[in-house]
Amino acid sequence: MTTISAPSDPHRAVHWWLVSVAALIALMVLVGGATRLTESGLSIVEWKPVTGALPPLTETQWTAAFEDYKKIPQYRELNAGMSLSDFKTIFWWEWSHRLLGRFIGVAYLLPFLFFLWRGGLSSELKRRLWLLFGLGTLQGAVGWWMVASGLSERVEVSQYRLATHLVLALLIFAGIVWTLRRLGARREFVASMRLRFTSAVLVVATFVQLYLGALVAGLRAGRAYNTWPEIDGAFIPSAERLWFETPWWRNLFDNVLTVQFEHRMMAYTLFVLAALHAFDAVRSRAGTAASGAVWLFAAVSLQALLGILTLLNQMPIGLALAHQAVAILVLTLAVMQAERLAARKPDETYARVISVSQTG
Repeated sequence: MTTISAPSDPHRAVHWWLVSVAALIALMVLVGGATRLTESGLSIVEWKPVTGALPPLTETQWTAAFEDYKKIPQYRELNAGMSLSDFKTIFWWEWSHRLLGRFIGVAYLLPFLFFLWRGGLSSELKRRLWLLFGLGTLQGAVGWWMVASGLSERVEVSQYRLATHLVLALLIFAGIVWTLRRLGARREFVASMRLRFTSAVLVVATFVQLYLGALVAGLRAGRAYNTWPEIDGAFIPSAERLWFETPWWRNLFDNVLTVQFEHRMMAYTLFVLAALHAFDAVRSRAGTAASGAVWLFAAVSLQALLGILTLLNQMPIGLALAHQAVAILVLTLAVMQAERLAARKPDETYARVISVSQTG
């Protein structure tokens, strides 16, 4: 006999709801990337969660919004003399990003309340969904916290806050992917501790790489040192160039050379880890885990290639967004692989459990 988790009807609706929310978050991350690449993130200098959903509707309102933008350092130091038409371009990027965030909040909360009213959700699933909602609410505040860092003394947002904003969004995304996997039917099999451990390490390494990628974006480090495999004239730059800031740890976050070097080294590490995990899974004949590992390695390889091309071409927006999109794919596959290999506790089974005969 083999135990298979079979989703009940309520869980089918929950499944498609969460798929839709995950897709919206992925789109949100890409729009946020475009907003960063077009230097649009500081074009709206106020946080109005409700009334801010409406853009300027008259020429007077557009002029007032533009005058507010002229008061911040980014305009004075980078965009002095910008026309109203150019301002509208960057405004629409940031407004679209914020509107999409509001829409995701509504698209999550209203169906969630409906499912709670209808009943049929396990206590574990309800706890997980409430946690995701709480993280989403926090994400809105973190978004404004990030924008506020660029309104008074800087010409861009803090790379620390940008990285926090991105990683939190992807943490919510990963939580939804994990929850979706737990909703689905799965044939249990025994996986080695080594496979389980390396799959978990791959998820952690992917998040570290995403954080470093956000630092690269925040520092515009992708527009510097546009050679590969050498960086600053060598595969490993001199210590004097990597560690000249004090205290030393600031180089890990503020030094353009060090941050890009970290991002490269983590990419190599992730590539090797994915390759070893795929080899181990295939050799162990781990069934669907083997194919999952191979797909993950393929995605990591594609991501590495796109990263190199983006760097060599000095961050064209199309390649940069493709690089970011495949990063989301890598995270998705890494989380799916980790969940596939993780054991399920009885109280984590969200669906009905039935027993069927295993043939063969």
